Amino acid sequence: MNWLFSPPSMDDLIRLLKAWRFWSVGVVIGALFGALVYYIVPPPYRASATVLVDFNLEQAWPQETDRQQFYYLERETRKLEEIAWSDLVIGLVAETNENITTQELRSGKLSLSQPGEGGWHFYVVDENPERAAALVTSWTQVFAEQVRFQTGLAEGPNSFIEATLTQTAQIPRERSISLGTYLFVGAVVFLALGSFFVLFFHKPG
Repeated sequence: MNWLFSPPSMDDLIRLLKAWRFWSVGVVIGALFGALVYYIVPPPYRASATVLVDFNLEQAWPQETDRQQFYYLERETRKLEEIAWSDLVIGLVAETNENITTQELRSGKLSLSQPGEGGWHFYVVDENPERAAALVTSWTQVFAEQVRFQTGLAEGPNSFIEATLTQTAQIPRERSISLGTYLFVGAVVFLALGSFFVLFFHKPG
């Protein structure tokens, strides 16, 4: 069994390179298998919406140093993230949509990217594209409303911060993983398995 664990020799590598017909057919077979998996067990849909967050830095800190402004942005960003994931916001999202619980929303269904000054991208993953769009719409609306309500409060965001919805209609919704990814992964997996078989299970005579 030592041949099984020994590193591939130059002959093994040459044999791999010569089997170009096998690799060509293997790419097609692997891609077709990936497509088959995609259509039999499709990934859930993902809806997205954007909220424009403006810290109005020039008004909030007109004469401060860059370092102080950096800490200001970091502190206020954390406050806004806490609002987005707060029990109040998640609970209101669950209340505005039937047959959904806060536990489901917190179990990977919601995600948030690029928090900072500029566009905050909210995502919802769901098997139903319409429900995904409804959930992400509710989430962004409740978030923007709570930001406006809590700005200026003792523990809330700075009063100069503004959160504006940029999408309320025609919410984009698409499969969370594209067909191209399935095709690529299928081809790579088939080639990897084929290489493993050729290198390690072709016992020399």
